[in-house]
Amino acid sequence: MKILYICHRFPYPPKRGGKIRPFNMIKYLSQQGHQVWVASLARSQQEFDECSGIKDYCHQYTIGLVNDAVQWSRMIINLPTPTPSSLAYFFSRKLKKQINTWLSEESFDLIFVHCSSVAQYVEHVRHIPKILDYGDMDSQKWLTYRSFKPFPFNLGYWWEGKKMKFSEKNLARKFDLTTCTTKAELDTLNSYGTALKTDWFPNGVDADFFQPDGTVYDPHSISFIGRMDYFPNQQCMLEFCHQILPLIQEKIPDTKLYIVGAEPSKKIKSLEKINGVVVTGSVKDVRPYILRTAAMVAPLNIARGTQNKILEAMAMGVPVVSSKLAAGGIDAIPDEHFLTADTPEEYAQKLINLMESAPLREKYAKAGRERMLTNHAWQKSMKKMESLVLNCVNNKQQSI
Repeated sequence: MKILYICHRFPYPPKRGGKIRPFNMIKYLSQQGHQVWVASLARSQQEFDECSGIKDYCHQYTIGLVNDAVQWSRMIINLPTPTPSSLAYFFSRKLKKQINTWLSEESFDLIFVHCSSVAQYVEHVRHIPKILDYGDMDSQKWLTYRSFKPFPFNLGYWWEGKKMKFSEKNLARKFDLTTCTTKAELDTLNSYGTALKTDWFPNGVDADFFQPDGTVYDPHSISFIGRMDYFPNQQCMLEFCHQILPLIQEKIPDTKLYIVGAEPSKKIKSLEKINGVVVTGSVKDVRPYILRTAAMVAPLNIARGTQNKILEAMAMGVPVVSSKLAAGGIDAIPDEHFLTADTPEEYAQKLINLMESAPLREKYAKAGRERMLTNHAWQKSMKKMESLVLNCVNNKQQSI
């Protein structure tokens, strides 16, 4: 088939959450013999220059290079309007023009959109089968943000969440199939009652890339991975360092916490003033940092869909202690394959147990990796995705 694939963040290199899922879809579809035409955005010249590697995984690609400051101004202009600011942020006239050119010149068998914010480019198309992969339901993320933001900013997040929810409902009517990353996200989508057909397929993890390598770990160390310009990551690390780490250090004074991720804010950098906290900033490869720690923590209070950081740590055989919210998108059993916690005391005790008991750590290391191999392999997830694609195209053809 000839497939037009549109996503909100350019899927190469696949080094962050918003890029990993679309990259693996594109890669798999191309491996199955489909021609995939990729259309997406780049926000800097550096990002634009890095995009060329996608050519090994698709038939053609086009990039809308946008100025981030301009996109932010568009968001602000749209704040008081009924149009979600997110749609303005992910709009590019150049990209729209190229997509329209492809649509007029090529005979696509399928349009596949990842993320509702870029569905605007093809929502008008009627004659081609269309799939919208929401990934996560973004409206719910914005609505959750309001609880963590001061007045009057919380009103802005509430308003954006309401606008996004209306947009998500409306878009569901315009696509032949809408999908999500988890059953919980699917339940939210189905609650709208507007979608023609819905389903879900999970995120996976590259268990060959993320695997144990025999690194000797420091038993008195913990890690966290994630972009540190992302508010949910910032919020949970600020809370962890001030409320949980002191409890751990009462029992194990030399405990170190490695916060590994690009673009740390001033508040995150200031955490290095706390004894034992190391903020790495951007690193070429997160694996050495995670492999040398006793456990990886994911104490997120704002989380939708699947947390790739949890999949990656478990695949490397590093035990995970996660919030119950962040654990919701993981196809694994708490207390059997990984650990969950709700309170600072629970986090501290479970991490202390892992740091003090090598056999306990080994138990969760093995169980976590084995679960990733059986339940979160990309091959398994992508086979389900391809089945959904083929059924969608066949059903559309039969209805014409």
